[in-house]
Amino acid sequence: MKLTVLGCSGTLPGPDSPASGYLVEEDGYRLVLDLGHGALGPLQQHVAPHEVDAIVLSHLHSDHCIDLAAYVNVLRYGPHRADGRIPVIGPSGTRDRIETAYDPLARKLALQELFDFSTPRSGELGPFAVSVAEVNHPVPAYAISVSAGDRTLVYSGDTGECEALVSLAHEADVLLCEASFGPDEEYIPDLHLTGKQAGEHAAKAGVDRLIITHVPPWHSRDVALAEAATTFSGNVETAQPGAEYWI
Repeated sequence: MKLTVLGCSGTLPGPDSPASGYLVEEDGYRLVLDLGHGALGPLQQHVAPHEVDAIVLSHLHSDHCIDLAAYVNVLRYGPHRADGRIPVIGPSGTRDRIETAYDPLARKLALQELFDFSTPRSGELGPFAVSVAEVNHPVPAYAISVSAGDRTLVYSGDTGECEALVSLAHEADVLLCEASFGPDEEYIPDLHLTGKQAGEHAAKAGVDRLIITHVPPWHSRDVALAEAATTFSGNVETAQPGAEYWI
C-alpha cells in the first residue's frame, strides 16, 4: 500500500505545502483521503483526476474538502471524462457544501452526474477494507482506517483527544495523526491535538509507526515531532509534501 502526501499543512496552505490531501494506492486502485486547499494540483502529478477511483472526506472544513469545487471543473471542462460517477464519501451535507463553494447562486449543478455521494460507513472500496470512527471536532468528523491484506493505515482527520481514534488505530501499521496545537498555545478541548497527545494516542493504540501531519504554517513540524517522540517510543516522523510511504 502506497501513501503519497499531496498536502499536509494544517488549517490553510503553507508556503511549502497545500492543505490536507493524501493519495493511497493498492493494486492499481487510487483512493484520495481529503482534498483541501491546493491539494488538487499535486494530485495531478500522480494520477489524472478522472481516473481516481474514490474520495473519502474526513469532514467538511475547507482545508479538507474545498478542492472538490475545483474538481468539478476538471471533470466538466477537462479533456477527459470519468467512466462513471466517482464515489465521494463524506459527512451528511457534502454535496450541498461543494455546490455552495462552487457557485453559491446555483441551484441545479447536477453534481450527482459527476459524483456518487454517500456518508461514511465501514465496507470495501476496491482492494481496501475501510472503517471509520467519529472523532471529537466541532463539526461531524471521522477518522478513517484503510486496510489491504494485513496492512493498515489509520488517518485521524481533525480531532481532539479521542478514545475512538485509539480503538480504530489498534495495532495499525501506520497512524497518520494531526498535531495542530503548539506546546505554548492555549489548548482547546475537542478541537485538535498537540504533538505530545498524538504520541500518546499512538502509544495507547500500539501502532508501529506514527506520521505527524496537519501542523499549521505558524508552528514547527520539528517541534511537533520532538513532542510526539516524548510519548511514543516507536518510529515517528513528520509528513512532508510530496513524500511517499510504503505500508
